[in-house]
Amino acid sequence: MKRIMLFASGSGSNVENIVQYFEGDDRVEIRGVLCNNPGAGVVDRCKRLRLPLYCFNRPAYVEGEGILALLEGLNPDLIVLAGFLWKIPESIIAAFPDKIINIHPALLPKFGGKGMYGMHVHQAVINAGETESGITIHKVNEAYDQGSILLQKKISIEAGDTPEALAKKIHALEYAHYPPAIASLLFE
Repeated sequence: MKRIMLFASGSGSNVENIVQYFEGDDRVEIRGVLCNNPGAGVVDRCKRLRLPLYCFNRPAYVEGEGILALLEGLNPDLIVLAGFLWKIPESIIAAFPDKIINIHPALLPKFGGKGMYGMHVHQAVINAGETESGITIHKVNEAYDQGSILLQKKISIEAGDTPEALAKKIHALEYAHYPPAIASLLFE
């Protein structure tokens, strides 16, 4: 059986999409969600989905030993960032080399790095006059959004698209492509 651990900071829509994708697949177990925001929507989703939830604050995360021990105890085959906004500590990256992935709401290497998440990314893409955007699924390394790219999917930006309209298009790509990409990594 393959074990997945999810990290999330926001509403948890990608978490729920991943859980639904693997529902009924007895080859995969989602061990739980780590969250840095006890007020995030993902907390209620985890309750509804009966998913173990582990919340932590910044000092516990920066110090890292407790979270690393938790992860080592849960022994995931893959750590999946699903809307998680903090940089992963080097100790966790070292303990799980090539086993941490992220999805970014733009076509990296453009529009990546610290502070480039959610609507900030979509606004920057539109402000730059881009004609396309998309998603990038990549491995996580020590630098924001600079790990090796595993998959990119593109969409066209239409004249008059707002950051909100672009966000809807990007979410559709995330929901369609992130779970199968996770599956292909688990069973390659």
